[in-house]
Amino acid sequence: MKRIGLGCVLLGLVVTLGAVAEEEGWVSLFDGQTLDGWEQKGGAAKYAVEDGAIVGTSVPNTDNSFLCTQQHYKDFILEFEFLGHPGLNSGVQIRSNSLQTYKDGRVHGYQCELEDEDNPRDWSCGIYDEARRGWLFPKDKESAEAKAFGEAGRQLWKNGEWNLVRIEARGDHIQTWLNGELRADLHDGMTSSGFIALQVHGVGTKTEPMSVRWRNLRIKDL
Repeated sequence: MKRIGLGCVLLGLVVTLGAVAEEEGWVSLFDGQTLDGWEQKGGAAKYAVEDGAIVGTSVPNTDNSFLCTQQHYKDFILEFEFLGHPGLNSGVQIRSNSLQTYKDGRVHGYQCELEDEDNPRDWSCGIYDEARRGWLFPKDKESAEAKAFGEAGRQLWKNGEWNLVRIEARGDHIQTWLNGELRADLHDGMTSSGFIALQVHGVGTKTEPMSVRWRNLRIKDL
């Protein structure tokens, strides 16, 4: 009979407990059937539920549209899967707000960028400050760091497939991951809390509907 050492047993127990701890505390943001707990702000893009996913579809001649959580969050880990469209830019807002005292209620705040697949920049999971300061990570599009960021994005992004995104916000520290690989690593303390929102970018006069999809949205409040 093969004997298993106490050390191996303890190691297995630690690994198991670590996995259990990782899974504890998660809350689903989407029930897979309705948009309960969400509200639309900004433009007039269409949001619906199809096959267990939230689908955002473009509408011509409208501003950027956002489907926002009614609840606000401060420090958290957010995970979701995203399926893009080659011609439609998108993103997920975190710690964002809509205030009448700021640009008549325009949605603003940190955005985890989700590039359209036709964009050669490939800055998916970079951090953009919507309706405020612009790009925060990468900051300078002409820098060697930005070009390396784009090259890594090309390798990580799965065209025409679901992509797994993870966002962690702890104090002034914001990090993003794309398909398991670290992307953005930013320290910025301008906004400490706000809603989460799913963006459908404006498409100008383009009349052909284009759709992006999110599923398995879950959050762990820290």
